[in-house]
Amino acid sequence: MLYPVKNLAGKQVEQIELDDAIFAAPVNKSLMHQALVRQLANARLGSHSTKTRGEVRGGGRKPWRQKGTGRARQGSTRSPNWVGGGTVFGPRPRKYVKQMPRKMSHAALRSALSVKAAAEQLVVIDALAMDAPRTKDLIGALGALDLSGKSVLMVSAEKNDAFQRSARNIGKVKTLTSGYLNVRDLLGYDVVVLSRDAVEHVHGWLGVDKAVAGPEAADAGEAEE
Repeated sequence: MLYPVKNLAGKQVEQIELDDAIFAAPVNKSLMHQALVRQLANARLGSHSTKTRGEVRGGGRKPWRQKGTGRARQGSTRSPNWVGGGTVFGPRPRKYVKQMPRKMSHAALRSALSVKAAAEQLVVIDALAMDAPRTKDLIGALGALDLSGKSVLMVSAEKNDAFQRSARNIGKVKTLTSGYLNVRDLLGYDVVVLSRDAVEHVHGWLGVDKAVAGPEAADAGEAEE
């Protein structure tokens, strides 16, 4: 599909062909949910830890004799039913890492991009670069693009230090390189702004080739040749 390309002044400068297999793909909500859960799980440190009765300090002797006191028998002041005692079945360090096949993660990204394109929450810019860092200029560019007050994810193919430093002081704006596109950021921001080179990188990265499309697509391609 043809999509307008704007500059930072908010004017349309040209049109670009967006791959329907990426930006108009069938939306798989369950796959996006699975990719989001995986991303959130992999971000967890898993460093939580509690001490068992063998790790807390104290409790070296029996608090009172076994019989004759009228009280319940106790072997240590660090058993779980005592204040300051150990924890039973508490959290221990562990890994929350989840795995997901590459084809599934790519399909989830295509679904997320298609959702943004269908909702008209996708903007293509000719270039996301600045000669010198200046937050005021970037705020003006967001106003020209009618994005003031919205949370914006700005994606470029390569890092531009001046542009990133300009966006750093704006609370609702995040910059990202296209190689780090993820479902959480795509769905978590009101608008996704892609630079032209980012679109080209996404086409090469998430494009559906014959091997991914399946034998039917491969046979169709050979028939056309």
